[in-house]
Amino acid sequence: MDREVIGPLKRVPLSQAVKAGGLVFVSGSIPLLPGTTEMVRGGIEAETRQTLDNIASVLKNAGSTMEKVLKTTVYLADMADFAAMNEVYAGYFPFEPPARTTVQVAAMALGARIEIEAIALA
Repeated sequence: MDREVIGPLKRVPLSQAVKAGGLVFVSGSIPLLPGTTEMVRGGIEAETRQTLDNIASVLKNAGSTMEKVLKTTVYLADMADFAAMNEVYAGYFPFEPPARTTVQVAAMALGARIEIEAIALA
């Protein structure tokens, strides 16, 4: 199967996304400010927005868009953040939102409070 690696990262053994079989598989994204190892501040709303902006950027680099997202998995450090996260999330998918799973996890990289992975059409 042909596959294209999008944005291989030098610091960790993963790619930001892999494009294969007409799909783009986006690795889990946390609310890092572009080009840094620093996370955005401002609560779960700002963190959700930055995480989704990061995913949109990776999809653009892969030749896709947020409108082509089929499935997401959202990881939250605290399920009490669900309503606030969901409000921001809804703004990124106003029409025909993708299938989604949301779970609470014990910990994420760099102490993030949210991580989102996505699968989209290429």
